[in-house]
Amino acid sequence: METSQTSAEVLSEQPWLPVCISDCQLLTKAWFGDTTYHILLTDITHVWEERMDSSAIQNRAQALNKRLRAPVEAFFSHLQAAALPCLSGEARVEAHAHVSLVRQGTGGITVRLKSELAGLPFRWEFHCTPPTVALVCSQLVRPLLSMSRLLQRQVEQLGALLARKDWEIQDYKENGATLSRARLQTEAFDEQTYKCDFVAQAVPQVCSGQQEGFGFDADLRELYVAVVSHGGAGQRKRKLPEGPDAQDAPAGAEGREAERAPSRRAPPRGEGPVGCDAAAEAGQSASLRKDAAADKKADGPEEQQPLAVAPAAAERLAPKPKKKKPVGLFR
Repeated sequence: METSQTSAEVLSEQPWLPVCISDCQLLTKAWFGDTTYHILLTDITHVWEERMDSSAIQNRAQALNKRLRAPVEAFFSHLQAAALPCLSGEARVEAHAHVSLVRQGTGGITVRLKSELAGLPFRWEFHCTPPTVALVCSQLVRPLLSMSRLLQRQVEQLGALLARKDWEIQDYKENGATLSRARLQTEAFDEQTYKCDFVAQAVPQVCSGQQEGFGFDADLRELYVAVVSHGGAGQRKRKLPEGPDAQDAPAGAEGREAERAPSRRAPPRGEGPVGCDAAAEAGQSASLRKDAAADKKADGPEEQQPLAVAPAAAERLAPKPKKKKPVGLFR
């Protein structure tokens, strides 16, 4: 269970990557551990996954490769090096590696990988089946809904910015400013007209499904990672341990700062501010010192007597001799 939870968390932080296997456009996620892996694939109509631990990988490898008698640790690095580029859409693919996809009648798919290991043919098959609804929601539905809200907010902010720019240009024109080149002139931004034109032109292109990689480009992948990372941080904060003393305990660094901070009591009504009281006391002490100095001048100068230092204090004040460090062969 710990391995599956770890793989699911790692996959959540990874973006969907567009790949093409056997002329089938897919979005994939792949995670390879030490001797385990977890992959996700979708064609926007269906979603498939496969999780394999060390013992299951050992059994399948021996079933597909009769001559293979090595432990999982001996060939897993080769499996990762051959499969990961094919599942991530990278151009770098190991030599003699070939991947194909076969749809099963039960609703699953099989991704077959053929390569060479130590000069001998090595075969592997990913038997992917439909995942749970919770996994589909956490990996696809919730992140995509959050991304759509963010993009909609971005469009609104850009529309407001364009409107302010039009007002600024109009002010320049009213004050006599002119364009040096006529081709730079643009029409005033009308948000409603822009939305109608954009929907009429863009919706057929997006819904046709002919876009390569389903339009999941680098910018959308970056936005997906940002949304999922923020959502994962919020879930980790909500998963704090609960107990009988959880409500009394201060929350995080703010609570600790509140404990260390001294208590401040507001002055009661009728009293002035604390700064005013301090200033008044300082003025009274200064006037008292002036009166004492005037009395001393009237009485005459006093004879200064030398200060007597107690023997114990003199011993404490005497500087101690510093110990010399031993000098070795190397200075």
